[in-house]
Parts: sequence; structure tokens; C-alpha cells
Amino acid sequence: MSETYNKKLLGEMIAEEMDVSKKQANEFIETFLTQVKGILEDKGTVDLAGFGKFEVRYRAARDGFNPQTKEKIRIAASHNVGFRPAKALKDAVK
Repeated sequence: MSETYNKKLLGEMIAEEMDVSKKQANEFIETFLTQVKGILEDKGTVDLAGFGKFEVRYRAARDGFNPQTKEKIRIAASHNVGFRPAKALKDAVK
């Protein structure tokens, strides 16, 4: 089973790899995530070559039902964040 990595552990790994302080590495991660979040909030796309693409996807309103009561309901339209991995990432994970 694989280990789960969090921001703290990634910060430590980046600090060691780039020979910078953990504080600087964590600031980099926070800045990167803030920028990605801002782009997605503006319905933009973040395309990281060799890694993948983060994009906002529109989901149209649709009819559904409550599985407990079988009552028909209308599910509102929404925007969701999607991620499409690049071929290089897919190949690396195989």
C-alpha cells in the first residue's frame, strides 16, 4: 500500500531537493496552490506539461431522484474541478 503525502511532507521533500529552508518550500507550495485556485475560480485552465490539466467543467441541470423516497428532484447546474492526467503521468503510473 502506498503512503499518503501531505503539504508538510511535500514541503520537506522540496526543501531537501532544492536546498532551501522548509519555510521557503512551504511558501512556494502555498503560493502555487493559491495561484491555481485563483485561475480555477476565474474558470481558467492550468495545463502543466507532462503532468496534467486542471480545468473547470460545467455540469448542466438534470433530473434525478431521491433514492430513499423515489421522489423526483431537479439537480441544479454546477461547476466542478476536473483533472486530466498527461500521457507522461499515465505512463509513469503504469
